[in-house]
Amino acid sequence: METKTVHLAVYDTFADWETGHSTAWLARTGFTVRTVGLEADRPVTSIGGLRVLPDLTLEDLRPEESALLILPGADLWDAGDELAPFARKASEFLGAGTPVAAICGATAGLAREGLLDDRRHTSAVSFYLAATGYGGGSRYTEADAVTDGDLITAGPTEPVAFAREILGRLSAFDAAKLGAWFRLFHDSDPAAFEELNA
Repeated sequence: METKTVHLAVYDTFADWETGHSTAWLARTGFTVRTVGLEADRPVTSIGGLRVLPDLTLEDLRPEESALLILPGADLWDAGDELAPFARKASEFLGAGTPVAAICGATAGLAREGLLDDRRHTSAVSFYLAATGYGGGSRYTEADAVTDGDLITAGPTEPVAFAREILGRLSAFDAAKLGAWFRLFHDSDPAAFEELNA
């Protein structure tokens, strides 16, 4: 049976605004969202000061038990190797055919791991990823969010487009409702509200 559990990586300085639309609407459409940290018994603190106690450890996370791994941005992605285990777990997920969604600084973590070398992707700006020394510069795409097979990427200013790609990849909405959802939350189109809730 296909799992309906989505895993959200959490670590100190994670950008809490980047994944709110994704996790809220996944939960509203029947998915369970569980948080994953390096240690299950140590709370982490987001950029916004939210304290989160992870539901399980990264070590215990298995791709076959997940529908998707979401990696938010964080200051720590550019401050050393502390979050590298999350990029390695993303590699394991992609190798198993389980989707991964990365936004903002998490895209740099995936670039360092070599996961963007052969996949279309986006981020904040191309030169941000180029600074990692990765080999995927020719695959960089100027777009609000990009899906290439099992990998979704977005820049820090695009949490709604990021959610659109996630909701679409997991078939949380049909195409018409997904379009209405995006018009409502991205474009503030009041007509989309009725369409979404029809």
